[in-house]
Amino acid sequence: WLLAGHYGRPGTTNAFVPLLSVSSSKRQQQQPTKAPRPGAFSPVTGAKVIMGLIPCNVIPDEILSEHPKRFRAMLIESANPVHSLADAQRMRAALRALELSVVIDVAMTETARQADYVLPASSQFEKAEATFFNMEFPRNAFHLRQPLFAPRTGTLSEAEIHARLLEALGELGPRDYRLLRGAAKLGGTAFGLAFGWQTSRTPKLRRYASVLLYRTLGTTLLPQRAPAASLWGICQMYVRKEPQAAARAGFGGSPLRAGQRLFDALLSQPSGVVYAVSDYADSWAAVKQPEQKIRLDLDEMLAALEALPPPAPAEADYPFVLSAGERRSDSSNTSVRDAGWHRKGRFGSLRIHPDDAVALGLVDGDWARIHTRRGHADALVELSDEMHLGHVSLPNGQGIDYQDAEGAVQRRGVSLNELTNTEDRDPFAGTPWHKFVPARIEKTVMA
Repeated sequence: WLLAGHYGRPGTTNAFVPLLSVSSSKRQQQQPTKAPRPGAFSPVTGAKVIMGLIPCNVIPDEILSEHPKRFRAMLIESANPVHSLADAQRMRAALRALELSVVIDVAMTETARQADYVLPASSQFEKAEATFFNMEFPRNAFHLRQPLFAPRTGTLSEAEIHARLLEALGELGPRDYRLLRGAAKLGGTAFGLAFGWQTSRTPKLRRYASVLLYRTLGTTLLPQRAPAASLWGICQMYVRKEPQAAARAGFGGSPLRAGQRLFDALLSQPSGVVYAVSDYADSWAAVKQPEQKIRLDLDEMLAALEALPPPAPAEADYPFVLSAGERRSDSSNTSVRDAGWHRKGRFGSLRIHPDDAVALGLVDGDWARIHTRRGHADALVELSDEMHLGHVSLPNGQGIDYQDAEGAVQRRGVSLNELTNTEDRDPFAGTPWHKFVPARIEKTVMA
């Protein structure tokens, strides 16, 4: 789309304005922009740290090492790397090798079962929560979802868990909350001025702004909506970083008051709020390269293209290409621990071209065993003309360990990352080659 000029115009790709940017750099609206600085590297493997993120496929290598700077502890929140990242076997070994592992999650996931401590969180229906996957243009919206049910006994919101951990560590306490709680009772302007004064006077508090807001401004909200207090800080940062887009959406004026109005709107409008209205020219202002030009001549990429070997024939031992993670009509998040979500088609079937199935002696509904270099799994066969010869696929997000009312654990479908390998990844960002997993297929009989 860049080669065709499909950028920054109606009907083409445009740069949306996020409410919370994952990048700490500020967009320069009127001044020439600077190229991004070279990134950092992970301590053990030297992998590139991209936008503050270490490639997930190198995490086990960053742990299973004698390197003095190896990872020794992990806090894992709302993530399931044992199931979701390549090479589940190696990930399990890495988590067990940590000196401390803590999981915060709404479910007893495959990862939680490997942790030293599990802190159960209330579900998405029991607290104010939101997704930041808002990528609309030119009008972008944010939706703060309201709690529907009371939290289950023994669970806490993530905001409460974070606050208790920091307080137990001695990082925050009543002396940090007293002034701001009083100011919050006087209204948004008083609270904003007090918050700015206190965080300037005690800079370390900025590091814990979300918890500070939860413990102070959150006390003026309904209990299950208290975690939404952290949005106040996000709104204040947003109107300062994107004043034009905010003003077009009706949130102009002094930054403090504009941010407060946006925060109030997010809390009071249950169907969401348009917080940004952009012009097409803004998409070019978002380009941080010199002269606002998008570079296609990436030296690393061009060098890699030059070094590409010719296509290799299929391996005799693994003649098929497995796509380990196809999106199908029914997909679920691994936090849903009830197999009843699956209502369409067969559960976890292996799709294969009919001609390949004939060559293997398979018919629709047979059981097949899939072998890779890392492991094997069994799945029902589903014949599909949509598959190319030599190409098979398994669905994404299955192979989850479901626990029934009696406490028995049963796995449904294929856990794909029991078949994948951390070594099979691209050299730039460590992205796993899940769509190209060499495999061997054979007929089997289930007992």
